[in-house]
Amino acid sequence: MATKEKSNVIHTIGRRKTAVARVFVSPGTGKVTVNNRAVKEYFKRATSHYVINQPMNLLKITDRFDVYCNVGGGGDFAQAGAIRLGIARALVKMDPTARPELRKAGFLTRDPRAVERKKYGRSGARKRFQFSKR
Repeated sequence: MATKEKSNVIHTIGRRKTAVARVFVSPGTGKVTVNNRAVKEYFKRATSHYVINQPMNLLKITDRFDVYCNVGGGGDFAQAGAIRLGIARALVKMDPTARPELRKAGFLTRDPRAVERKKYGRSGARKRFQFSKR
């Protein structure tokens, strides 16, 4: 990361649930690195690989950019979703004409769903005490 020029590197942030991904996109050969490991080594499921590559596959530019991510929090799928949002935002920074296509596919929308907080006097967010008629 230190060997690349800072002017060519686009930095964005993607979030989903409690996962936060700092994404760095630069011109390259299509290599994706997550937390200093190859994407196939970090994410075991093929669905996560698919989710991460969706914005680049949509624009047909998979082999034109290198992606480096620092990600933490959440689970595997939430981290993949956060990376996808970060990559989509970086691609819009690089090429604003790609925005309508990415927006239509839903890649620029942050998924606002998160775990509801636990309320006092209850054992969970919504669980009530057992109802007894008599």
